[in-house]
Amino acid sequence: MSTSLYYVSRIVKLPVLDPEDAVIGRVADVVVGAPIGLRPPPVVGLVVTVPGRRIFVAITRVRRIQADGVHLASGSINLRPFSPRPAEVLVVDGLLDRRLQPGAMVDDTIVDATINDVAVADSGLPARPWELAQVDLAVGKRLGRRGRRRTESWEVLRPLLAQSGDRWSHLRDMHPVEVADRLSELSDTERTAVVATLDDEQLADLMEELPEREQADLIEEITLERAADILEEMDADDAADLLAELSDARREELLAAMEPEDAAPVQRLLEHDPHTAGGLMTPEPVILGPDATVAQALAIVRDREIPSVLAGQIFVVEPPLETPTGPMLGMVSLQHLLREAPSTLLVDCVDGDFRMVGPDATDEAVTRTLAAYDLLAIPVCDEVGRLLGAVTVDDALDHVLPDGWRDVVRDDRGPRTTRRGVRR
Repeated sequence: MSTSLYYVSRIVKLPVLDPEDAVIGRVADVVVGAPIGLRPPPVVGLVVTVPGRRIFVAITRVRRIQADGVHLASGSINLRPFSPRPAEVLVVDGLLDRRLQPGAMVDDTIVDATINDVAVADSGLPARPWELAQVDLAVGKRLGRRGRRRTESWEVLRPLLAQSGDRWSHLRDMHPVEVADRLSELSDTERTAVVATLDDEQLADLMEELPEREQADLIEEITLERAADILEEMDADDAADLLAELSDARREELLAAMEPEDAAPVQRLLEHDPHTAGGLMTPEPVILGPDATVAQALAIVRDREIPSVLAGQIFVVEPPLETPTGPMLGMVSLQHLLREAPSTLLVDCVDGDFRMVGPDATDEAVTRTLAAYDLLAIPVCDEVGRLLGAVTVDDALDHVLPDGWRDVVRDDRGPRTTRRGVRR
């Protein structure tokens, strides 16, 4: 599988491997969404068979496909049973061995054909890396006859693909800020349809662009299982802000439904007042030990999953390297790393004269410190100097600006046509 074209029949039954090459399960199906404008339908994920169930793995978690299996970028997967959503189609269960609709046209000719196989290809778009490309057809296939084989564009499948999400499918290719703009103009029924069309990662991105009260209204409209999936996709500090808007009973219900490793950092943040550094911080900044090299640090911050505001500063600590860490040694900026030799140790680059705040510092105090020292993020440390997290400048501003500031920005910005970029 060295080419960029992958036939589903060759993907199905491949082992799914975690970053350590341990087998998690096997591919059972490929899930595609509705076409987006003139672009082909995107591949949204894989159905994977694990012991006792079939689960969904988002395509953005797949690093590569090879003859030996599907390699994941992360070992973290959601083990909830898979259930297709509106506008999603299963290739194996929903398309293979089906006949094209009567009267289907291929090269301006009406044909009677059966779908043998479907190929997906690299799209060149990081947010939706694969999309439907080709269809392998058996033309004139009848009982006892194999039919002539021919390859056609995915377009011949359009009548068979889910239509329920077509009206809103273009929103999936827009920036979350732009989707938030549109959402405010829709009726409750239309808003529900949009939410059903977006995948979990896109809906999580959208949530982070809405005021907490609107986030809470949306999260109450979807099922418990999907709400937990959305919270797991969100940054921990944004998920904590959202949960703080809900009733105690609903908050505990959602936390219990989340995967424990995703719920734990959110629960820690909820222990702090939302208007303090402890409530504002992200518990997962870029953290490395003193023996890491500049080359290792640069490799980590290249990961598109890391927000740019977090990639700009690396926090160097003594082990353990997960918050709460060992004693913090200092910080080093991305700009500084670019000026150092790749083999240089971080301990030799670190700025030990750094500013930090305690978890009880007010949001105004945090913002003043960020502004005074031109920081992208400020460390939050406990009384013995252990790193608990970091407050980024965007999160600090979000809390000190007046209510309704997003609406003012939307009014000032006017119409936008820029297509969605990669957020993480």
